[in-house]
Amino acid sequence: MRVRFWLSFCAWVLLSGNCLGRFVVEKNSLKVTSPESIKGVYECAIGNFGIPQYGGTLVGTVVYPKANQGACKSFDGFDISFKSKPGGLPTFLLVDRGDCFFTLKAWNAQKAGAAAILVADNKNEPLITMDTPEEENANAEYLQNITIPSALISKSLGDSLKKAISGGEMVNMNLDWRESLPHPDERVEYEFWTNSNDECGPKCDSQIEFVKSFKGAAQILEQKGYTLFTPHYITWYCPEAFILSKQCKSQCINHGRYCAPDPEQDFSKGYDGKDVVVQNLRQVCLFKVANESGKPWLWWDYVTDFAIRCPTKELKYNKECADKVIRSLGVDLNKVDKCIGDTEADVDNPVLKVEQDAQIGKGSRGDVTILPTLVINNRQYRGKLDRGAVLKAICAGFQETTEPAVCLSEDIETNECLENNGGCWQDKIANLTACRDTFRGRVCECPTVNGVRFNGDGYTHCEASAALRCEFNNGGCWRQTKEGRTYSACIDDHSHGCKCPHGFKGDGVKSCEDVDECKEKLACQCPGCKCKNTWGSYECSCSGGSLYMREHDMCLGKKVSTELSWGSVWVIILGLVAAGGAGYAIYKYRIRRYMDSEIRAIMAQYMPLDNQPNNVNHHQDI
Repeated sequence: MRVRFWLSFCAWVLLSGNCLGRFVVEKNSLKVTSPESIKGVYECAIGNFGIPQYGGTLVGTVVYPKANQGACKSFDGFDISFKSKPGGLPTFLLVDRGDCFFTLKAWNAQKAGAAAILVADNKNEPLITMDTPEEENANAEYLQNITIPSALISKSLGDSLKKAISGGEMVNMNLDWRESLPHPDERVEYEFWTNSNDECGPKCDSQIEFVKSFKGAAQILEQKGYTLFTPHYITWYCPEAFILSKQCKSQCINHGRYCAPDPEQDFSKGYDGKDVVVQNLRQVCLFKVANESGKPWLWWDYVTDFAIRCPTKELKYNKECADKVIRSLGVDLNKVDKCIGDTEADVDNPVLKVEQDAQIGKGSRGDVTILPTLVINNRQYRGKLDRGAVLKAICAGFQETTEPAVCLSEDIETNECLENNGGCWQDKIANLTACRDTFRGRVCECPTVNGVRFNGDGYTHCEASAALRCEFNNGGCWRQTKEGRTYSACIDDHSHGCKCPHGFKGDGVKSCEDVDECKEKLACQCPGCKCKNTWGSYECSCSGGSLYMREHDMCLGKKVSTELSWGSVWVIILGLVAAGGAGYAIYKYRIRRYMDSEIRAIMAQYMPLDNQPNNVNHHQDI
């Protein structure tokens, strides 16, 4: 008993940083929609058990039981059920704080059919985080079976809710977790604070079960660049006054700088706390080496394999077994050992020093004081350490419309586009929709299909506005085939809108009517012309066997046209002959000039020419 007291005292003092630490209570929004007297938005603290609906909302009716108001006993003995009737709203059970564990209250509420539990504080104080029981009380089997979300509310709000319910008023409420986690961009950064000890009871068991079940999803998200994961390990330092004590020597490395509780909490047998610290350090170093090689996801394989192959119960919780696992994964063992360094030296270990510094909260994240702890986008996760629950929380950390496909699977979220197309625009003929399913709900956003961008508000209107837009339902424009001809009001270029083609008139969307060029005297109006209207065009003929020229809307007789035609031919021929003769003359002249210049140059080398001077002086050496 004395050993346990010393360990508990030491852990509390060291973990809280000598009472200078900062624990942040993670909260979600609670909105009372009726009655009018208490209508408003309130804060509530998320319980560290059950499954909070991160990224979503839950609407229900608040009920305060007439008996068993602390929910410390099963409601079966009171013949009370909180299951909602078909078509009714889910039930949020309001209970009083005190007399039993928070988790037992939640379990009894869940068994009775409640969709969520609200625990009203029994004193005026800042909100706290409801956690699971510690040590021997944590062995209750129901702890891992709690799935309903839980929240602690203030005493004043609890009193107001009870007063309204006792007065016969219906209290409707909306629990909102949409802003409980930041969701700034297309990548989620998360940390998992854990330890390698497998002998700390149910919490250690839940840690390794979570790692095993979540490994596949975590590795896929990391490999495809959707997430950035970092594992962390909690250590404490031994107070200077106890450094030379037996307890510190067996629980710490590096002269009391980095410590962990004894796995069995018994100094006389089994492994010591320093063995846990060394294994924690080895797992951090493996992650660092794997990350440097571009394969950080190997951490999940190592932790899983180490837990299976090197359990403390089989006395394999040692370096020899760990090295075999490391080699099997192809990780450089020498680099891992170099990273671990000398654990007996009276110096700081740079890796564990960083880990201790990281335990202190920064910004919106509080100190890490609960083990295990998951931190998503710098906010501590609250709730059951379960694959589905954690995956939902990570999905809530993505900016809307950037989440990966795994976040849109049926077991993670409900596809709101399946019901009434989400209230968005759709073209049933072309099978196009502006509804885009997201983890948080849906967005109405005009689509882009095969490079064609649709523009509009996404709710009532979307229109293609790019090249090839006519390929999709003819761009939403009029189109008709008749008498073997097809006409369309869609122009397949970068313009937008619809315009009836030449020979038609109308809005271009719903209708285009044929224009009667003959009746409206728009064509074929020359003397002697006969006009006949056709669908989308017209036919014009000339009397007396004349030819009709559509461009000039005139008739030409065959004789005139023949004479004109032959005259044009002779003019062209004579023009070509004249141009050829002129070109030949220029060619002959240029050739003659060139030859003359060449001959004169050759002759100038052998005899003086007339234009050269005759008084040339000759000199002869004697």
